[in-house]
Amino acid sequence: MEYRPSNPEVVLAELCAPSDGDPGRAARRWADSGAMAVTGPADGPARQVPVSVTSRLDLAADTLARLGGPTVDGPALLGERAAIARFGRRGDVSVGGQARLLDAADGPVCLNLARPDDLAALPAWLEAELDPSDWKAVTSEVGRRSGLELAERADLLGLPVGVPGTARHLDPALLTPGGETKEREGPPLVVEFGSLWAGPLCAGLLRQAGCRVIKVESAERPDGARRGPRLFFDLLNEGKESVVVDPRTTDGRGFIRRLVDRAAVVVEASRPRALRQWGLDAETEVDGGTVWVSITGYGRVGPRSGGVAFGDDAAVSGGLLLDNPIGFVADAPADPAGGLVAAVLALAGVADPAGWLVDVPLAGVAAWLAGDPRVPDHPAEAGVAPPRARRVGESAAGLGTDTEKVTASLGS
Repeated sequence: MEYRPSNPEVVLAELCAPSDGDPGRAARRWADSGAMAVTGPADGPARQVPVSVTSRLDLAADTLARLGGPTVDGPALLGERAAIARFGRRGDVSVGGQARLLDAADGPVCLNLARPDDLAALPAWLEAELDPSDWKAVTSEVGRRSGLELAERADLLGLPVGVPGTARHLDPALLTPGGETKEREGPPLVVEFGSLWAGPLCAGLLRQAGCRVIKVESAERPDGARRGPRLFFDLLNEGKESVVVDPRTTDGRGFIRRLVDRAAVVVEASRPRALRQWGLDAETEVDGGTVWVSITGYGRVGPRSGGVAFGDDAAVSGGLLLDNPIGFVADAPADPAGGLVAAVLALAGVADPAGWLVDVPLAGVAAWLAGDPRVPDHPAEAGVAPPRARRVGESAAGLGTDTEKVTASLGS
């Protein structure tokens, strides 16, 4: 099969090729980006991380622009939330404060208590009678088990736990071409079923590339980022049309069906079974010519495909963490890096006539960022800049603001 130069498979191969850049320049870029300012201990100096982080994010950002997307500073994306929320580095506690690095019997693991129910799941995860708020007891029980054992139990319970070496790496097997083409007139329509960070960032970058983006949220469970810093939500979602639906109803599912039928790109940031309950099947849509971007913790297939992951624990599973002493790299780096990579591959898919299933595992993106650990780091010679965020042009639409307008445009 002959591929166009901007085909997702070709683009992913370019992103994953060994880097021959200047390590010293990459180290300076990392310090200048502001992400290094939130990497390291709370009571000590900022830490340097593998130079592959900056070189690969620079490559992804350059590729995005080459494909018609906006010009962004790739490494700086890793510090945007921290800049807005005024977060600082915390060493073995994540910048956002919800994830912790603990010692298992065979190495470090990351426990991410990102949701209210996660704390309550700790006794079941450790198969021990303990008070979930008793960190001494939790730490002791974690230390008696191997990382793989903890990962297996976590995936069974839907608990976000990062274990180094359990990531599925980026490779062409994550991309599946469709069998048909879809008519695409006017600006490509992107339907976003995303929340929090990676999915909304991906769709936001596609909007800046000239796409029309409709953000779909459930009436029962809207995007949780709406409860966070408003400026950060605006940064990721400005310019999108907002619709709210109830997928439990026939009308709601019918609305979603008509919307997806018209989409050039669907951005999904949840486990595949979630949208299947809404009557949507990614493989079927791809066969019909849609570019379907699936952002998950560990990929749609593989040993941890059913696991839940967020940006910090996914980074640890990809091997992106500090050692001597252990600590987190930047702020949930798998999220912004995953959103950037997903946007690059989506634009490459739009440029190709066929549909594509683009599988973006956050832990795999982190492993791609970590690069070859045998490559020595090059400490930055200049000072470390504070984290910074892109400028927000306008406020994001309120929940469901455009529901009636979009419903009318779809017809019956």
